[in-house]
Amino acid sequence: MLQVRSFIFPAALLLACLSLDAAQVPRKAPEFAVRMTPSGQKLLSNMKGKVTVLVFISTTCPHCQQLTPDLNRIQNEYGSKGVQVLGCAFNDMSNMLVPDFIKTYKPNYPLGWAPREAVLEFLQHSPIMQLYVPILVFVDRNGMIRGQYPGDDAFHQNEAVNIQAKVEELLKGVKSSGRRASGGKK
Repeated sequence: MLQVRSFIFPAALLLACLSLDAAQVPRKAPEFAVRMTPSGQKLLSNMKGKVTVLVFISTTCPHCQQLTPDLNRIQNEYGSKGVQVLGCAFNDMSNMLVPDFIKTYKPNYPLGWAPREAVLEFLQHSPIMQLYVPILVFVDRNGMIRGQYPGDDAFHQNEAVNIQAKVEELLKGVKSSGRRASGGKK
């Protein structure tokens, strides 16, 4: 009996830790504010009626920097069809680093910042688990999160094609589950 208990506790602990890293998709998008520099904010709730591509980045992440042209293309091509890309940096000192990121990489969509804790809460991501950027969150016209893909997800392996496909799917009103939520490679 003691052997069974000594096995069950570690197994239960492992399952509990793994569940800390899984965000529910689909789910209703909670309110989220992206602070704009030098002032103001963009509220996710103001995007209702549009397909929103919310990208969480680190301003110093090369992959996040390289993603900007793809997101610019999505905004250019689909903006008139009801798509809005919204960027949010959450690395240390992002409030001071966002202006330089904008000057250097020239996103054609709003890009601001938010505190790390607010981002983790929005993503349903445990602060004790590793998080990889960029993180793409797709919100449908009704304010439902239909996809959430952390930087280590296979979704990013063919990123430009996958982003476009997800945007087109949501514009058609397809209600997909968005596969997985966060953490770990597929």
